[in-house]
Amino acid sequence: MGEQVHKRVTDEQMRMIMERYLAGELSASHAMELLGLKRSQFFEWVQKYKNHPESFSIEYRRKGTNRQLDERLHAHILQELEKEKALIDDPSIPIRFYNYSYIQDRLREHYRAKVSLPAIIDRAKKTAITSRNRTRPPMTGK
Repeated sequence: MGEQVHKRVTDEQMRMIMERYLAGELSASHAMELLGLKRSQFFEWVQKYKNHPESFSIEYRRKGTNRQLDERLHAHILQELEKEKALIDDPSIPIRFYNYSYIQDRLREHYRAKVSLPAIIDRAKKTAITSRNRTRPPMTGK
């Protein structure tokens, strides 16, 4: 029962079992056994089938947003990282590490962009903005 239903049966098999169950040819327990579903899940699928029998499908469609950052936002992240790097490189200022939370706040305030901290850190490491000077520890803080 570990696999999801759309990986165990096809749309046609599910439709056939639903039709036979609704026609009274199959008992609920037998249909649940054939589909490998528990009682509540089975009746959720029955309800979905009853509501839209012609367009019924068990195919899984991932919902959500595109996880790629657009080029403008990427450029804004790099711009903010460069500003932070200028502060770190200035010997008169005792800053040794990036403040990624501050960069995240700046992106939210100035560009109305919601970016995760791991995304900002990843961009800093991939673009080689973080220095690997042998006399100083890496600027990422770890």
